[in-house]
Amino acid sequence: MLDANLKAQLKSYLERVTQPIEIVASLDDGAKSREMHDLLKEIASLSSQITLLDNGTDARKPSFSLNRPGGDISLRFAGIPMGHEFTSLVLALLQVGGHPSKASAEVIEQIRSLKGEFNFETYFSLSCQNCPDVVQALNLMAVLNPNIRHVAIDGALFQDEVTERQVMAVPSVYLNGVNFGQGRMGLEEILGKLDTSAIERQAEKISAKDAFDVLVIGGGPAGAAAAIYAARKGIRTGVAAERFGGQVLDTMAIENFISVQETEGPKLATALEEHVKQYDVDIMNLQRADQLIPGKAGELHEVKFASGASLKAKTLILATGARWREMNVPGEQEYRSRGVAYCPHCDGPLFKGKRVAVIGGGNSGVEAAIDLAGIVAHVTLLEFDTKLRADAVLQRKLNSLPNVTVITNAQTTEVTGDGQKVNGLRYKERQSGEVRDIALEGIFVQIGLLPNTDWLKGTIELTPRGEIVVDARGETSIPGIFAAGDVTTVPYKQIVIAVGEGAKASLSAFDHLIRTSAPD
Repeated sequence: MLDANLKAQLKSYLERVTQPIEIVASLDDGAKSREMHDLLKEIASLSSQITLLDNGTDARKPSFSLNRPGGDISLRFAGIPMGHEFTSLVLALLQVGGHPSKASAEVIEQIRSLKGEFNFETYFSLSCQNCPDVVQALNLMAVLNPNIRHVAIDGALFQDEVTERQVMAVPSVYLNGVNFGQGRMGLEEILGKLDTSAIERQAEKISAKDAFDVLVIGGGPAGAAAAIYAARKGIRTGVAAERFGGQVLDTMAIENFISVQETEGPKLATALEEHVKQYDVDIMNLQRADQLIPGKAGELHEVKFASGASLKAKTLILATGARWREMNVPGEQEYRSRGVAYCPHCDGPLFKGKRVAVIGGGNSGVEAAIDLAGIVAHVTLLEFDTKLRADAVLQRKLNSLPNVTVITNAQTTEVTGDGQKVNGLRYKERQSGEVRDIALEGIFVQIGLLPNTDWLKGTIELTPRGEIVVDARGETSIPGIFAAGDVTTVPYKQIVIAVGEGAKASLSAFDHLIRTSAPD
């Protein structure tokens, strides 16, 4: 299953294993079991520390567990962890084999100190770029604490479970049989949900920090660039972000970031964070900005966060980015993650053989319809305008697909369901005014982005669309407060533009500091 290059890479990684590993496979006579057995045999052949046993008795077949002989680790993969999850498998092998995690000593101690029984189940899809973060975090927790058990389940392979539990979005995490959460979650976020006092303790630590020269709010490309440029000036720099990487984390293929021919969003986000960490930057994750209190002339600006934390700074750079735009129609929120989805790459495999709709005829919507057409039974694409807005090459590809219907001049008015999950949508033909219903099981919303500026209303100048108004230097309506990236009025929401704007805002902030602190 592994090509020569991948086997060579894996072999070099497994040289870091210091303790014996037992892989115990639970298999049946099916093709997927044979495929899993072949993969596990190849892995075992690459290290003398690994032993493969095929006498597992787990009810989920095919699946395999990783443990140390005589150990008490409970870590299992139900499914074949290739695609995005191959990295999760490699990390699990290394950690079970004694290779230390990159997590901080404080986080590791927090994991080991958790009391109680924690039986986690994570449903993932092999095409989901958000799933590995969750799988890897829970795997590490299972390695470090014998009270924690984790099984990662390929939803496409165990469709009966997905149907029974009505899993319609990945990653979906269950704790002790009860839904724990959906969507991307990092290690610290999971710990925060388990150890509620951790958020309060962290907020107290953050609030006790001295004022920054430059405080960046947001950890996407613009925020990362701003932090690096500020730190290189030798000034006290901090970054407070709800999640480092921002919207990039939800981007699948990136092929237009200059000098990088092709990458994926999570990889680029990791690279951005690692680059920032090369400098003396105080990174504060899981901090969602909640209130801006601008300082008067010569005073510090203050930002308060939803966690209860508060930070002050001489200058601010606002780079909070954007989020998926919602339809704002009846039923959308009620059936979110129960048929209404926003990431076709992540959740598409859960709708295999079903009927879905894509809302939006721009590049994102058409690309989503093309991807989904290879998985689902039928795709209906609805566009509000009289024609699609996607690039011509994408439209040609879309029109060549036999299981896609395109409806233009259509206004989606309602998401319908049976109380448990989506069963259709209602739309109005804008020309005739006639209302029509479509029976389906999934709706993928792809209608653009909204700037994350709700917390800024009434304090700083915003456009009617909610974008922060900035001048050529990135300065906002308040002296000493700058902004960059998708959250601003700068046109063309592109990663490469956000990086440049972040650098510019940081240089402008430094210039402001020099001029305002210069002696009379």
